[in-house]
Amino acid sequence: MIRPRKMKQIELTVLERDVDTLIAFLGHRGVIQVSLDPEDTADVSLVKQTGAARAREEAHYQHIQEQLETLKTAAAYLGIAVPSEPEETSVLPGPEEEALLQEISAVVAAVKDQEAELIQEREHLEATLNEARAFTNLNAPFSALDQLSYLTLRVGRLDPQGQIELKESLANRAVIVPLEDDRILAAASRKGRFALDSELKKLAFVPLAIPEGYQRIPPELLTGLELRLRAVNQDLRGLGERKEHTGDDYGPKLCFLVGSYRMAAIAAQLKGKLVVSRSLYRLSGWVPADALESLVAELTHLIQGRVAVRAFDPDEIATVKEGKEKVPVLLKHGPFVRSFEGVVFSYGAPLYGTIDPTPFVAVFFTVLFGIMFGDMGQGLVLLLLGVLSGKRGVKTFAGLRAYSTPLVAVGCASMVMGLLTGTVFTNEELLIGFTQRVLGFFMGLTGQTGAPPERILSLMPDADNLVKLFYFFGFTVGVGILLTSIGLWVNIINQIILKNYEKAFFSKTGIAGVILFWYALFIAIRCLLGGHFASFDLVGLLVPGLCIFFGPVIWHLITRERPILAEGLMVFIMEGFVEILETLSTYISNTVSFLRVGAFALSHGVLSFIVFTLSGMVSHLTGGGLFSLLIMILGNTVIILLEGMIVAIQVVRLQYYEFFSKFFTETGVEFAPFRFRKEGKL
Repeated sequence: MIRPRKMKQIELTVLERDVDTLIAFLGHRGVIQVSLDPEDTADVSLVKQTGAARAREEAHYQHIQEQLETLKTAAAYLGIAVPSEPEETSVLPGPEEEALLQEISAVVAAVKDQEAELIQEREHLEATLNEARAFTNLNAPFSALDQLSYLTLRVGRLDPQGQIELKESLANRAVIVPLEDDRILAAASRKGRFALDSELKKLAFVPLAIPEGYQRIPPELLTGLELRLRAVNQDLRGLGERKEHTGDDYGPKLCFLVGSYRMAAIAAQLKGKLVVSRSLYRLSGWVPADALESLVAELTHLIQGRVAVRAFDPDEIATVKEGKEKVPVLLKHGPFVRSFEGVVFSYGAPLYGTIDPTPFVAVFFTVLFGIMFGDMGQGLVLLLLGVLSGKRGVKTFAGLRAYSTPLVAVGCASMVMGLLTGTVFTNEELLIGFTQRVLGFFMGLTGQTGAPPERILSLMPDADNLVKLFYFFGFTVGVGILLTSIGLWVNIINQIILKNYEKAFFSKTGIAGVILFWYALFIAIRCLLGGHFASFDLVGLLVPGLCIFFGPVIWHLITRERPILAEGLMVFIMEGFVEILETLSTYISNTVSFLRVGAFALSHGVLSFIVFTLSGMVSHLTGGGLFSLLIMILGNTVIILLEGMIVAIQVVRLQYYEFFSKFFTETGVEFAPFRFRKEGKL
């Protein structure tokens, strides 16, 4: 197709109980570009949401965001990668999903709290143990250590039940080390001393006297602390395994819930902006005309006919006719042409109803790239890269998937050009035999004699092929003339479609400009073939030139618009001269610009020749085979990466400035359907 798909604007009115079902259906279907808060409401029973209704929807959206944040936090804690967008199986969350979320939150919270307690106890044990070890060699009475160290130490008797209660009451504020015969050693930080003494007093703790002159930290304390620290670390390892099992058990459910709540967030945002009455919701938007019937049929079946549908053509929409709204543009192509839509939309979307330039872009991008990057081996690399990055390719190259088809196309074009120039990975000898047999066959049919040439097209300038090289440059200019001419006719047709007849007939990119351009080319070709400039050529150039100069005046006379010279005579004359000068400079620069195609093809040939020559020069040295191979690999890698990128940029530049500039005077709006997932074109 060379024109965008026809569009319709529809209005869908449903009951309040069906609006969530409608939004879920449209979000998964991805077929409508929603128009939010239209300025004109055809049905007076429908109004924009009241403050109370909008507050209710905002509160619902906030609740969804809070639940989604809870799920993401739980997933991050369990090390689970959750989807960044709704999945195909996602549904709007209901009571079951809310219950599942609460269950997962409770399980994760329990594991997290236990882990936090164990980590805190471990930190306390490590600090206490380090402090105790620092005083193991201090030659001072044990009773004096209580005043010098970080520690507060208490040694005495406490029955087993009291030990349990003491651990529960002090939690992580102290370390209780069981000794023999119901004896314990309690250690706390100095700031926790009063809490320790208070709890010991409550539990009938009986202090034991330390022998007079007892030196250093009791070894039982260090042993007890080390045993407890090992136990805590063991508990943490066990908790880590439990955490891993929890992730395995709840991972799929978490992903499902995250996808569903992401979907609910998107739906809530849309729902909060719809036109609504007490019990009705209305949604307006653009859909492809050829998808309208099936869309309505599916929707009617889904909500059992409880939907009112009204459809309008673009010329029935007041805002479109007044120029306040642009109809969105949706293109429909096969895989090859569709892969080049990004080149077009990166410049701008074509206006609705005008010519779609994507097919021309696809063809000329491939041809121009192939001309400038001719090498069978390097083209094969691009071809294989395109295949490996395709849908059935290797995951390693998945990041290049959007460029898969263009890589295959330019790879094939480069291989064809490489066959003509006789180069394979810069090697100019591998294809000599094949080329001579092919040329000998065809030259034999024409009755020619002598040895066939080694290659069909040689880009390296010498006395024998210099003329052929000029012919090659002429060919590249011819490709540019063809592309420029197509751009001009696309503009003429577009202006006629848009009823801008003045621009279609009397502008530099209209019919007058085409005649001037083609006739100037006719004169140039005739002179190159031995002719000369004749007097009638002056007429052929002046007539379209005067049409461009006096275009506004001619059109005002035809349409009887007044005043004829809106800005005055001097302004008209100045604008006319500027327009003529711009026309001449534009056409000359656009035509000459395509010489760069031949220049880049020549530079590619020269660079390949250098790599091949260097490889041959080192091949006769000791270990020359290895050095020759390294030069070939390095040289081809540089050419593929660096020159391949440069050639791609040059092709895009030619498309933008020499082709798009002819007709992209105004851009349209790309069709952006409401959908939950990022998917391909419809």
